[in-house]
Amino acid sequence: MWNVARLLRSGSALVWSLPCRAFAHGPQSALSFSDSEVFRLKSRWEVVRGLLIFRLCSVPSLVRNSEKLLSLSRRLLGRRLFEWSMRVSVYGQFVAGETLPEIQACMDRLARLGIRPMLAVPIEEDLGESKSGERWYEQNEEIMLRCVDLSSAGGDRPMMQLKITALMSADLCKVLSTCLSDPSKQPELSPERVVSIMEGQGSDFPFLSDEENQHLQTSVRRLSRVGKHAKAKRVRVLVDAEYTYMNPALSLVTMSMMAQCNTDEPWIWNTYQCYLKDSYKNLSQDLDCADRLGVCFGVKLVRGAYMDKERKLAKEKGYSDPIQPDWSATNRSYQHSLDKLLDLIGQGGQRYNLIIASHNEESVHHAVRRMSGLGIDQRGGAVCFGQLLGMCDHVSLTLGQAGYLVYKSIPYGSVDSVLPYLVRRAQENQSVLQGIRKERDLLRRELRRRLLGRS
Repeated sequence: MWNVARLLRSGSALVWSLPCRAFAHGPQSALSFSDSEVFRLKSRWEVVRGLLIFRLCSVPSLVRNSEKLLSLSRRLLGRRLFEWSMRVSVYGQFVAGETLPEIQACMDRLARLGIRPMLAVPIEEDLGESKSGERWYEQNEEIMLRCVDLSSAGGDRPMMQLKITALMSADLCKVLSTCLSDPSKQPELSPERVVSIMEGQGSDFPFLSDEENQHLQTSVRRLSRVGKHAKAKRVRVLVDAEYTYMNPALSLVTMSMMAQCNTDEPWIWNTYQCYLKDSYKNLSQDLDCADRLGVCFGVKLVRGAYMDKERKLAKEKGYSDPIQPDWSATNRSYQHSLDKLLDLIGQGGQRYNLIIASHNEESVHHAVRRMSGLGIDQRGGAVCFGQLLGMCDHVSLTLGQAGYLVYKSIPYGSVDSVLPYLVRRAQENQSVLQGIRKERDLLRRELRRRLLGRS
């Protein structure tokens, strides 16, 4: 693993250039996400690569079988040729790199485009994958602390993403989530109780085994150290939501981190998946909890990415489908939560922070209009936008050039460590991948302009 200290000792820091104004819009003007001119900021190879990859990603059978196809390619090409082919194609499109110079070069390139990095270590765990002992989670803690250090060198208001299951067993998260559904156990599983454990004062829960209690204590203390280190480095940590069978536990732990760290600003943020029927209710409950605890509150608002698996599990286990009935219902859910948060920010300033993590143009347009109507400063930091690296660049670039705060979620690491993450994200986001026709058309238009030598 590369050493972040090298970057910090070198004294180098990213210089966040002011956004170019070639495509800027006045504060009252509607942003246009249909102008291929924003892609003039990309190299010719980036345009060509994007076209090729988006064409492949829009074929559902290729996405569904991507893991098998990659395994076959690895056997046929050999390790070195396979890795080279990935670096110039899929890995190069969606990943910052592996070494410090590669990651810094990616962040520098985004900075010149008016876009900020949100680093993401692609480490997570699902049920049945729990590791024996604490060593794996301890190693992940060191990786997360280094991610904080690297993020802190990334300019003003740096952010990073964190998956709880990198530091706490997914199996334990499911056990805790089940306990949280039991009214008799809910009072004990409070943020205050978890904070006491984080601070070394907690006692065992009678409904957990000795092994579960021990792992809970070591896990939440790991998370506490990461949160406190991030606050000291002034890095905002966006905790990812995962599957419904573990999300209640993730929210409990995240709220506990907020209680520790968010006394002055929202350093720890939680994620809300609006394709879930109960997302607005959960958001409202957590807002009430933050008020009760007297802490600041940060939110990453997403539609969600686990729809197929969630519906399959609901059918297999015989419980009610947790997903919204259709796309329109999901959009209404997203806008409902978005409006609630924007209203709070309009009234409460910096106490509430929000990242609109969406590839949906209408949601972005709606947010921009409401920000203007509520008088929310587009560069004040309380509201920002986010998309995945390598996707939805026509939205990201337009926002960045217009002066809005926009972040790219940037995974990094070796080819072998990141490819499984990319495969999961592609399979979970098939509906998004099939809806990138507009970006392909804009890239095609830009490539045609360059080939024909038009100004």
